[in-house]
Amino acid sequence: MLDQLRDLARPPPGMAFDFSRPAGEPALAPAHGVSWRVFANPVALFIGGVAAVLLELAEPSVRSGVWDHSGFRRDPVLRLRRTGFAAMMTVYGPRSDAERMIAHVARMHARVTGVTPSGIAYRADDPRLLDWVQATAGFGFAEAYHRYVRPLSAAEMDAAFAEGRPAARLYGATGAPCSRAAWDALLAATAPGLEGSAILAEFLRIMCAAPILPAPLRPLQRLLVRAAVQIVPEPVRSLPQLRGYGLRAGEAALVRVLARVAGLLPLGDTPPRQAARRVAAGWQMPPP
Repeated sequence: MLDQLRDLARPPPGMAFDFSRPAGEPALAPAHGVSWRVFANPVALFIGGVAAVLLELAEPSVRSGVWDHSGFRRDPVLRLRRTGFAAMMTVYGPRSDAERMIAHVARMHARVTGVTPSGIAYRADDPRLLDWVQATAGFGFAEAYHRYVRPLSAAEMDAAFAEGRPAARLYGATGAPCSRAAWDALLAATAPGLEGSAILAEFLRIMCAAPILPAPLRPLQRLLVRAAVQIVPEPVRSLPQLRGYGLRAGEAALVRVLARVAGLLPLGDTPPRQAARRVAAGWQMPPP
C-alpha cells in the first residue's frame, strides 16, 4: 500500500526528475523544516490532498475551474500524480526548477476562464481564488500530519503555513495565510460562500473507487478518504455530500498506525531523500 501512495509523489510518465541535483541548491521551503517532515509521509500526503480538494470544491468558482478544465474525471490517478509531483517540487525541488514549474502553471491558469452554473464569471488567476487554493493545501497537509502522524505545536503549525508562502506568492496567491490564525480568519471570511454540490459527491466516489491501490487494498483506500473527510472543518464537514464519510469508532487509531508505519519504513529513493542529499552536498562548515 505504501509503495502505491509513495508513487503518487513520483514524477509522472515523461516528467522524470532528479531531486538530488544540482548539489547545494536550496528549495523554496527551508531544508528540514516542518514542511519537509509533513510531505515525507505518504499517508499524510494522500489524506491532506483529499481534504484540500474537498475544501476547494466547496468554493463555487474554484469548483468550476477545477472540474471543467482538468482531466481528473478522465484519469484521476494521473491527475493525482501530477498534483503530488508539483507539491514535491515546491517543497523539495531546487529553487530554480520549482520557480520554472510554477511559472508554467501560472501561465496555464491565466488561460482558464469560465462561468459557474449560477452565472458568476471566474478566472483561475484571480488572487482571491489562488489564496483559497493555497490555503486549503496548507491546511490539509499540515492538519493530516497533525491528526494522524504526530501532533504539531502551535509554533510548528504556524511554520507549516509560513513555509508555503514563497511558493504561494509565485503562484500569485499574495494573500495566502502565513499562520494558523490567518487560515482560521480566511476560512471564516470564505465560509458564507461555501456550498455543497453533486461534484463533491462525485469526487468522493472517484477517490474511493479509482485504482490508486490494488483491488484487495481498496477498503484501506476508502478508509484514508474517510480520514480526509474527518479533518475537513466546518461548514464543509456538515455538507450533505460528506455525511456518512467520516471515520467510524476505532478507525482513527488504525489510520494513525498506518501513517506512523509509513514514517518508519524505508520507501526507497524518494524526493525527500534526494533533496536531503542535494542540500547536504552544498553544506560547508561555518568559520570559527
